[in-house]
Amino acid sequence: MTPSKIVLSAAVAILAFGAQAQTYQQIGNTTYGSNGTSYQQIGNTTYGSNGTSYQQIGNTTYGSNGNSYQQIGNTTYGSNGSSASTIGNSTYINHGNGKTSTCNRIGQSVYCN
Repeated sequence: MTPSKIVLSAAVAILAFGAQAQTYQQIGNTTYGSNGTSYQQIGNTTYGSNGTSYQQIGNTTYGSNGNSYQQIGNTTYGSNGSSASTIGNSTYINHGNGKTSTCNRIGQSVYCN
């Protein structure tokens, strides 16, 4: 999983579940969240330990929760009104409900507030 995929995985997790103040660490093809969740990428599908899955087809990721996320340039737009823009090592997330979060990648870890 590339560093940009780590940030994207973290961003999708936050967009989908409104996660708060977490750290994500990637080991191999698995990303571990400090809240106990993990996400394993196999091919173009990511499986969450919480029973969710995400399948990437082209620039769109489809979630088992019914939401989809389309990446255009450095911004990912969620069908639920959310968005996440990546600039350098930081991803700025608008949850679509007035809440915002920021994720910063440092090495193989991503820290989100």
